Amino acid sequence: MKMVRLLIQVPEPIKAQLDTLRQGGTTASGFIRHLLEEHFKHAPVTGQKGR
Repeated sequence: MKMVRLLIQVPEPIKAQLDTLRQGGTTASGFIRHLLEEHFKHAPVTGQKGR
């Protein structure tokens, strides 16, 4: 599967938590990718903007 880059900004406290995960061997990208995959696995895609 071809990967594309996604640039996001997070508050400093969340970045600190991601840095703590990194010390345990989990990258921020890997963690966020896992969360997104789990979210979209369970959430139906409706094609409408979420508001």
